Parts: sequence; structure tokens; C-alpha cells
Amino acid sequence: MRILLAEDEITIAVTLGDALEAAGHQVLHVANTAAAVAALSSEAPECVITDIRMPGVGGMSVLARSKELDPERPVVLMTGFATVDQAVEAMRLGAANYVQKPFRNEAIVAMVGTFARVRSLEAENDGLRRELAAAHGIEGVVGASTSMQALFQRLRTVAPTDATVLVQGESGTGKERIARAIHQLSGRTKGPFVAISCAALPETLLESELFGHEKGAFTDARKERRGRFEMANGGTFFLDDIDDMPLALQVKLLRVLQEREIERLGSEAPVDVDIRVVAATKVPLRARVAEGRFREDLFYRLDVVRLVLPPLRERGGDVPLLAQHFLARQSPGRTLTIPRDALTALEKYSWPGNVRELEHAVLRGVSLAGTRTEIALEDLLPDDPRWKSISETAPSADDSVPRPLREVLHARERQEIEKALKATSGARMKAADMLGISRKVLWEKIKEHGLGEPGEALADP
Repeated sequence: MRILLAEDEITIAVTLGDALEAAGHQVLHVANTAAAVAALSSEAPECVITDIRMPGVGGMSVLARSKELDPERPVVLMTGFATVDQAVEAMRLGAANYVQKPFRNEAIVAMVGTFARVRSLEAENDGLRRELAAAHGIEGVVGASTSMQALFQRLRTVAPTDATVLVQGESGTGKERIARAIHQLSGRTKGPFVAISCAALPETLLESELFGHEKGAFTDARKERRGRFEMANGGTFFLDDIDDMPLALQVKLLRVLQEREIERLGSEAPVDVDIRVVAATKVPLRARVAEGRFREDLFYRLDVVRLVLPPLRERGGDVPLLAQHFLARQSPGRTLTIPRDALTALEKYSWPGNVRELEHAVLRGVSLAGTRTEIALEDLLPDDPRWKSISETAPSADDSVPRPLREVLHARERQEIEKALKATSGARMKAADMLGISRKVLWEKIKEHGLGEPGEALADP
């Protein structure tokens, strides 16, 4: 870190400068206010440490000028004549800290180390945000990997047409987001986007939802009702989980795709519909055709243009971008970061739940971070044995840079509680005795660290 040290007492300047350089920082020393103000512009330091009383107008003017040039640059004020009013004024003007002489050089070095670590995280997150912006070209769908960029290119080509699209991808990969992107980039963007899951309803209800019904068409059909096809008229109709559509309804869907008309239940009068169909499947439909569970003629009607969404485990480099995207969305207006070691650990996980599972992991981390400005790896990890090898092999943070003690103690406390619960096979009274705390305190700690089930009782299992 480039540090501007403004101090007219040569003994303090030399000893503090040597300590900072020994910690790996670059130090520029000046002995008066005028030189310090000039260096702010010419040298662009990343941190300023200045005495309040120096030849010239003093260190408060250095603070003010630094904040004008770079509001985020940390400024530490030193003084041998501290007063409460002066300290309050310094903090009001934006000083990062206010220290009274004499002080221990190690304290200043640790303080600067924290500034450097925060600045590094901010720079890294800024870089991720820039990559995220570049990867955000498709209506909120994030991905900078080669496979996703190829998908985006194909999507941009097909979206302006009216071609039927089949989106194939595992659960949680974001198939509905792709369908919405197609709609937004098409000429139908002012029309409705209607979606339905073919797996969510039994066959009788699904038919009514799709096609609508006339009054009296069946028991409880007390009035006429439009179906989803009619609701989507002039827009896009998204059929999710098309691989779960019953065979009897597949015949009716085939007619809709061929004739662009539907018949409500209980009616023989056709209703014209102007829709674009986007269907999604979590398994290759050819396999369903081979099994006799999906009509081959319908498959060819749907498979006009196919978009295959890769699983997250095959999208190298997209995990940090997605984590940053979810973090920004779930903690608006809050300074919260995910450190590099945690992101590296997340990249090693296979993500069987794909993007949806990652989103939930980040939400968990935001919830457990509390008032901290950094999400620890253990905040992101669910109570799942699949994570064990990831957490054990996660790279540790740079030991040369001090971490906030609260963060270190929080992580260590969780580890010790987990060991005690494992050693006692979950018997909390015994675990509390091992840890030297009451059972009530242990129960509260288990809740704090997310180690138990929601709403579980205090009693031992």
C-alpha cells in the first residue's frame, strides 16, 4: 500500500516509516502541510497518516484536501494534544482513525493492514462487478463462461423471430429466466408473458388451466374461464417441465402448435391464439420419446430451436460472478463482501442444485453475517456432508494481514461447538459440559451459528 506519512518529528517519522516498510508498504515522508497537500495530487497515495500539528495550517487541512480528491482514501490523524472536540471534528470530516501520541508502531501497522485488506476486497469486488456488467447482456441472466456466451449469442439470434424454442437444462439452471429473456428481446415484449409448470398440477386441473372451460363443463365449473393459452394471446407462453406433460394433453398441444387455435373444455368452438411457445425440459426429450412417454411428432414441433443451459459445475469462472450478483441483489445499500478464499471454495463445489442452490447459499451468508462487512465461508455452507471436503480444503486468508477478531472468534467458536456435538453424538448437555458453558448458552450458540433445525426444542435429542 502506498502511504503518505506527514510528520515533522523525525524520530516518529523514521521509526513508524521503518515499521510500515517492514510490513511491505511503500512510505513517502513529508515534514510539513504544504508538501503533504502537494503529494496528495502528485503521488496519489492509498492511505494518509498525518500529524495534526505541523508547520503550516496543520493536519486537518490535509484531511480535508484528501477527502476532496478521494473520499474513500483512509486518513489517520496523530496528535500529542488530544481533545474530545478535536476528535469529534476529525471523525466528522471523515478521518478513518484518530490516535494519540505516544502510540505503538505495531498498532498503526495493524490498522494500515486492515485498510489494505479492505481496499483489496473492494478492488476485487469492483472487478467482479465490471465482469458482471459485461456478462449481464441478456435480461438479467449472468454468465461470462464460453458456454454461456455461446448460448447468449444463439439466444440473441433467435429471440426476434417467432420460432418455437426448446430450453433444456437441469433443475435450477435458470430455464424460466432464459424464456423471459427471449420474450423481452422479441417483438412480443409488449404482450403478456405467461408461464405454467406441467409438473405442478394433476392432468385434469392442468387441462383446465391450459385450455380454460365453459360454464358447466364439469362439476364446480360455475362460470366461463379463460385458459393460459388465451391469457398469453399476443405474447409468449412458457411451458416448463414439458417432459412431465401427460400423453393425452400432448395431443392437444400438438394441435395448438399446428393450428394456433384452442378449444375450451365443454365447447366445440375454436378460439384463435397468437402466441409464441417456449418449452423447457430438465431431461433430453429424445430419451422420453424412446421410452414411449413423449410423442415424437410433438418433439419435432417443439425442437425447432434448442437452447441447452449448462449446469453450474460446467460453467468455469461463473460462480464468483453469480455470487456477486446475488449479493448485490440481496443486500442493497450495504457494504458486504465475500472474500477470495470463500469464493475459491465455492468454485470447488459441484452445485447439484445449480444456480438456485448458489443463490440460497448467498442468501444464507447475508442472513448470518449480521453486522459484519464480510461473509465468512462458514456462513455460506449448509449443514450438509457434501460441503465437508470443501470447507476443510478451503485456502486460508493471508496470515500477514490481520482479520477482525470478531470474525476469527466467530469461526473458531463454531468449529469448537461442532466438535463437541460430534464427540457427544449430539447430546447437548454433555457437549455443554465439555465446552464449559450452560446448556441454555449452548442452545443459543447453536441457533446463532445455524447448526440446529429451525424451531427445535432445547431438550437433548
